[in-house]
Amino acid sequence: MNRTVILSLLLIIGFISCKTSEREINRLEIAKNYYKALNSSDNLKMALLLTDSLVTKETEYNYEQTFSVEEFMEWLKWDAVFSPTYEILQMEQKDTIVKAKISKIDKRISFLHLVPIVTNQVIRFDNDKIISIETTEYIVFNDSTFVKNRDNIVSWIDENHPELNGFLHDQTETGGLKYLKAIELYKNKNNVQQDHNH
Repeated sequence: MNRTVILSLLLIIGFISCKTSEREINRLEIAKNYYKALNSSDNLKMALLLTDSLVTKETEYNYEQTFSVEEFMEWLKWDAVFSPTYEILQMEQKDTIVKAKISKIDKRISFLHLVPIVTNQVIRFDNDKIISIETTEYIVFNDSTFVKNRDNIVSWIDENHPELNGFLHDQTETGGLKYLKAIELYKNKNNVQQDHNH
């Protein structure tokens, strides 16, 4: 009798621990798939990973934004314009959250920041769906370079291409294309000036 009870308990404990480790693997997998979907700008894959809204937070800047899935898909199209590369440098599961160290470079970041931006992020879940992404720390981020290059391009566009005004804050695909155009025009103009100096 006793042996049967003990055996049953062991089986139950074994089954429960299998279940929890399976769940942990799932969360890590879901987090990996999130960055893969960002990398390939894959709307369909991304939509399957999220709850019906996604909260993004920036701890250092005390900033928070809630996206509906549709709004986040629009943001994803904006992001895709710059051909981003997201790289997972570290990732681990802690209880119900996943912590990740992420490197991101794209045409916009290359122009503004010159090198990849590296951040620590915390991914939170509601069951098996992502409910929030929090950027807890900027590990590699040169504020002064970023701001200087951003201010330069904004004032140059204001003076020379007012038709592209507002490109900085328009996080839609159209806004992204304007931003890219602004970068190209600015770079070309400055290269022309540099060539004259030789």
